Amino acid sequence: EVQLQASGGGLVQPGGSLRLSCAASGFTFSRYGMMWHRQAPGKGPEWVSSIGYDGGSWKYVDSVKGRFTISRDNAENTLYLQMNNLKPEDTAVYYCAKSNGRYVNDESDYWGRGTQVTVSS
Repeated sequence: EVQLQASGGGLVQPGGSLRLSCAASGFTFSRYGMMWHRQAPGKGPEWVSSIGYDGGSWKYVDSVKGRFTISRDNAENTLYLQMNNLKPEDTAVYYCAKSNGRYVNDESDYWGRGTQVTVSS
């Protein structure tokens, strides 16, 4: 059974940083791309970032480019999202997701439980 558990969210002031983690189990982590999505209050889900199976390729939604960094540790079956210079519009529940393939353009097939990120002064 695929399990994805995100953690690391919290309350942070504008301009602050957070690092999200996602512990994965139930599948061969190193064979699949991974991604982060988020859902802000009253809005639909938004894709944030994807990373290829080996960590060698990635892509981001324009609104987070230059501020967020996705990475992975295949030895630890863990996905990360480093978020810097956070803005109030980054407030959302963040979800990690497993891709149905190896690459950044593949689609997600499993989502985990989310972690709340709130950016407010």
